[in-house]
Amino acid sequence: MDKNDQSESIILYEPESNVRIVSQHQQKTEDRWTFWLLTAGISTTFGAAIPTGYNIGVINAPANFIKVWCNDTIFETYGTVLNSSNLDSFWAIVVSIFLIGGVIGSLGGAWVADKLGRKRSYLCCGVLLILGGICFQFCRAVSSVELLLLGRILVGLAAGLTTSTVPMYLTELAPIGLRGAIGVFVSIGVTGGVVVGQIMSLEEIFGTDELWQFALSFYVILVITFFVPYHWLPESPKYLYVIKKRQDEAIYEIKRLGGKHIRDDYIRQQIEAMRSEDSAMSMCDDEEKDLHKLKQRSLWSVVTDPSLMLPLVLVCALQGGQQFSGINAVFFYSVSIFKSVGLSSTDAKFANLGAGCLNLLIAFFTPMLMQKFNRRFLALLSCSMCAVFLFALTFVVHFKEHVSWFSYASIIAVLLYILFYQIGLGPIPYFIGSELFEVGPRPAAMAMGSLASWGSNFIVAMLFLPLQNAWGAFVFLPFTVTCVLLTILLKIYLPETRGRHVSSVVPLVANGFRSKPLVP
Repeated sequence: MDKNDQSESIILYEPESNVRIVSQHQQKTEDRWTFWLLTAGISTTFGAAIPTGYNIGVINAPANFIKVWCNDTIFETYGTVLNSSNLDSFWAIVVSIFLIGGVIGSLGGAWVADKLGRKRSYLCCGVLLILGGICFQFCRAVSSVELLLLGRILVGLAAGLTTSTVPMYLTELAPIGLRGAIGVFVSIGVTGGVVVGQIMSLEEIFGTDELWQFALSFYVILVITFFVPYHWLPESPKYLYVIKKRQDEAIYEIKRLGGKHIRDDYIRQQIEAMRSEDSAMSMCDDEEKDLHKLKQRSLWSVVTDPSLMLPLVLVCALQGGQQFSGINAVFFYSVSIFKSVGLSSTDAKFANLGAGCLNLLIAFFTPMLMQKFNRRFLALLSCSMCAVFLFALTFVVHFKEHVSWFSYASIIAVLLYILFYQIGLGPIPYFIGSELFEVGPRPAAMAMGSLASWGSNFIVAMLFLPLQNAWGAFVFLPFTVTCVLLTILLKIYLPETRGRHVSSVVPLVANGFRSKPLVP
């Protein structure tokens, strides 16, 4: 049997000594895309994930036009003319405040997901995105750089909230066999949003001195359009059953998600699985119940819980490593790489857009990869090969002046790096927390992972250019080391989660770094 194939049975839950085994034939009957599951996936992808990526990719192309407008507006409002250095510093604030918003939004994700629910967390993302778009659209009309900054931090808050809550919402809606497939929807959306943002900000569309505000706010059309079905979207059954104790509503949502062909036996299995996660609370006395509820909702209690240390490290390492692997730096540097083989500045930008389209094309295949291959195999392959091609990129860029064909080799290294990044390190970090944590601590864990991602993104954005100026091609070596260290960590400690109920995964990583997650 292939090492990536699961056994002929799938463990749905393991409450204490009782283990229910479901045949592959029965499981495949339930592991199908139903109307409401697919609607939730499409709505959240186009309504929140794509706008998140859009705001990452849209800001670069019209940067010079916006900077000139900022300088003129500051002079008209405050009577001050910024010199080149001060204007660059101000622009760095405009760009980076989005990432700061991402950090803050991530921290608030756990509270929002527990207090308001998974579905309403998505609504909060939409509201913030629309408010940010309004700020972008009217900042020029009212001559306010403050409105531009407010818009950037609002969409940053929405981005942090999106990456910390939406993958959790989708994976809690899905049956076990589709968790990975729907869990990568956010990754696909963010990747696609970056490409859409790059396209809409081209000079041929909205990236001009007169229309850049339309480029910044265009995504609002997507948000409004794909929030139309919001009222009818299901709430997470696990959230309703375990957190809110509304069992009847949870059962209703399970039936709605399963469609008209759902089996009664499957409904009972889902209820028993949720009951197993809730059993620890029901057996506690009143004082312990309060403590248990606190553990479910407090960031601090999750961070300080020894039994959650290893899975939290894995989630944060994967989310942070996703950024410290240098994906944004590679895309930034690829323009100069394309120029080195004789492309004009304009052609190099289009070639860079082509690399982004390759990234998106591969992302479209990730739902199939998540169903066919094990998470652990894909993560290890992705991290190790990213390390190889980052090192190769460092080598060929450093010596490309001495060997003529190294310029072409650098393009190949960039494209292969993008390919291997997107099969594992790109999509898996977004949803792996939902497969390592039970419902109670899951929001806090997802929030910490999202915090690691946006914090790492901020660090890379701030340090890459100074380090590039100081180190040249060797700027990629820290990213290489990150991928190597991440490969080692995952090789030793990452358990396989595909096809397993979370209650069977949690005990494997409950003893911290003394855990042996690969031992049956």
